[in-house]
Amino acid sequence: MLQWASQFQEMVWLESNGHRTNYQSYDEILAVDALTSLKTDYTNAFDSLKEYQQQTGDWLFGYLSYDLKNDVEALSSGNADGLDFPDLYFFQPKKIISIKGKRVEFNYLNMVADEIESDFKKISQLNINPDTGANGAEIKIKLRIFKDAYYSQVQKMLAHIYRGDIYEANFCQEFFAEQTVIDPLKIYNRLNNISKAPFAAFIRMEDKYLLSASPERYLRKEGNLVISQPIKGTAKRSSHPLEDLKHKNDLKQDTKERAENIMIVDLVRNDLSKSALKGSVAVEELCEVYSFEQVHQMISTITARVTENKNPVDIIRETFPMGSMTGAPKVSAMKIIEELEATKRGLYSGAVGYISPENNFDFNVVIRSILYNHSNQFVSYSVGSAITSRASPEKEYEECLLKAKAMRQVLEA
Repeated sequence: MLQWASQFQEMVWLESNGHRTNYQSYDEILAVDALTSLKTDYTNAFDSLKEYQQQTGDWLFGYLSYDLKNDVEALSSGNADGLDFPDLYFFQPKKIISIKGKRVEFNYLNMVADEIESDFKKISQLNINPDTGANGAEIKIKLRIFKDAYYSQVQKMLAHIYRGDIYEANFCQEFFAEQTVIDPLKIYNRLNNISKAPFAAFIRMEDKYLLSASPERYLRKEGNLVISQPIKGTAKRSSHPLEDLKHKNDLKQDTKERAENIMIVDLVRNDLSKSALKGSVAVEELCEVYSFEQVHQMISTITARVTENKNPVDIIRETFPMGSMTGAPKVSAMKIIEELEATKRGLYSGAVGYISPENNFDFNVVIRSILYNHSNQFVSYSVGSAITSRASPEKEYEECLLKAKAMRQVLEA
């Protein structure tokens, strides 16, 4: 399916990699071939999306970049940007294919409904291109800021925390390669094979690509229930079972990591309360540790109820950007992040997903992801960690390298 879909100028593939959760509609879902689309910068972006969603009344697939913060609050983005992605991009697909268990469902617009059988045949008969393991030219990955500069910026963030400006902020750094051409689908398959993340995504929007192995859900709406599942807290995996169990248990009991997670849970509760029916915000799961291929992660689940007629775009606007990638208080954290980071985040720290005709939606958090602009021949991946009063610049830097490991591995092959 994915190889067949990569011929289209617009495509979104969302993949759970076999992770079954209480809140899941599909194992995989694919949308291709835009009938209509919306591509814009952050100016009045949410109003434009709301109008587009109401006009189409149809499935919409796409992404929200982190810099839509500038539409929600009086903020700006002036840092370096080699990717040049639009701030928001959604499209109304002609063709949707979804998989749940052993059931495959083709949901095509009437104008292309007679192509279902031929598409099924093409997909079934495709010979998968083998991955030779080589990228061709060597990829030279550069750091946007070096270790000493990273330490210096974290110290400045800690000064803001000690002064009481913020309690916590997510500080990120970029790794990038210039004058570089990659095979996006090949790299995505490598990344997905070693990560097997529950919110993986591959998207193509013309000449721009996202290859995501995200473990994190940003926000889901299912009827009148809204679900957020922020991640805060990371520990490495080990190939030795007893050592791996120790890493997991140490993360469960780590007071710093729990404090980070609980701060963001409070922020998410506050964000959801803007849309929620009074008294309906609940913490369903607090600081639970889940194991993935590369790392253990601490995840909490917060739910809320909304009125039946609450517009889905308004719910997203009232909670965006996600607390796990900003900090607390959110607006102060975002201002300090912009001041201290060296790169415009763009789609990194944003979200990819869909809105359904029934006004339901599901979006991931764009982390553990590679971004690629084919026209600019620019490849980028960013990683970050939460800075609190107990943060050590050295340990935070090590955590960033741990999170970056899979992306670097698949690019360097």
